[in-house]
Amino acid sequence: MLKQFENHLSHQFPFLEGKKLLLAVSGGLDSMVLVHLFQQLGYEIVVLHCNFQLRGLESFGDQQFIQEYTSQNGISFSFTQFDTEAFAKDYKLSTQLAARELRYSWFYEQLEIQKGDYILTAHHADDNLETFLINLSRGTGLDGLTGIPALNDIVIRPLLPFTRQEIEEYATQNKLVWREDSSNASDKYLRNKIRHHLIPVLKELNPNFMNSFEKTQAYLQESQELVDDATIMVYQQVAKEKGDDIYFDINQLLKLPNYTSYLYQWLKEFDFTAWEDIYDLVTNQSGKYVFAPQFRLIKDRDYLILSPLKLATDMQEFLIESSESKVNFPLNMLFYNVTEISDTSNSAIFVDQDKLQFPLVLRRWNEGDVFQPFGMGGRSKKVSKLFKDEKLSLIDKENVWLLCSESQVVWIVGIRQDERFKIDSKTKKILKIAIE
Repeated sequence: MLKQFENHLSHQFPFLEGKKLLLAVSGGLDSMVLVHLFQQLGYEIVVLHCNFQLRGLESFGDQQFIQEYTSQNGISFSFTQFDTEAFAKDYKLSTQLAARELRYSWFYEQLEIQKGDYILTAHHADDNLETFLINLSRGTGLDGLTGIPALNDIVIRPLLPFTRQEIEEYATQNKLVWREDSSNASDKYLRNKIRHHLIPVLKELNPNFMNSFEKTQAYLQESQELVDDATIMVYQQVAKEKGDDIYFDINQLLKLPNYTSYLYQWLKEFDFTAWEDIYDLVTNQSGKYVFAPQFRLIKDRDYLILSPLKLATDMQEFLIESSESKVNFPLNMLFYNVTEISDTSNSAIFVDQDKLQFPLVLRRWNEGDVFQPFGMGGRSKKVSKLFKDEKLSLIDKENVWLLCSESQVVWIVGIRQDERFKIDSKTKKILKIAIE
């Protein structure tokens, strides 16, 4: 196995040569074999161990075992201890999810502290099969069937081609010692039930089952690559990016025979879960939306618009004093005196400074806001009516700011100035207000 492992590294991960590798080690069979293999090949390694304190003295026994092994073999060692059950309770997570969250957060932290290059875990072929069956039992798309990725950013799983049987045979031949996790014997967890009861039956039915499964995974991964290519090409036809927002053209979507599949591929990375609601948006009325933790997908006329959720600061009011010549947040705005009007674009207005009451207020618009549009002879108009006339999208409306003097609108920023603050024959000071 050592030679096979060396060949695997040279073909799949040649970039590991000369790098500092951080190995996640539990003390069990798989991780101890991982350590031994890299020892034999002369790589620079650091062993990382998490004590989740879930098995009482047994957990501390694992920690001590690894500490003694690394000390005897001259290997750098770093460990941490977590109150996993308290973390799971505080964040309303299962124990397994809590442990994963804690583990990987600490791994990334150690990567910086240790000045390491990659994190390596001991996942192997049987782990891959178990994950496949778990996802299959819960219902999943192609993503859930393509297996554990061998390379995910800076996390590498170099044992994935090797079965548990091969790993155990290597450990026995090299007289390795490891710790047995007592929880692995329990059928409390779904993974253990599959490992103890389902997989043995599959291997009994087909002695070459692991080889067959490996071929199936390869075919599925090839299919996933085709899907990814098609997703990118169709995205270029259907989607348009505007700043932080993405506009999906519904008319183009409906020309696709399976537009729901494309929506899933495009939106899954934004952590949406209510897929049926998302698919229904296409034919729903404008204004309907679906939330993800940090994003929103909204139906607006002929588009589905994906946008980040607004920060709390977007709902605040910002005061601008008369002494300020430049504002950097939430908009970049300039305030300075001029002697004549030189620019009539939507990005700047010219007002009679003496008509303003400072501090000015910069805020989001409200449904009942009214102003007097410049050039309309003092007639009032609802801000919302202007938006309708201008055919602003729901997203555009949400991004509008009002510059106000006391309760009166001075400028719907970037769109329309108010008549009441215009320059006239009595004006002594002309103030130019511009957005960069």
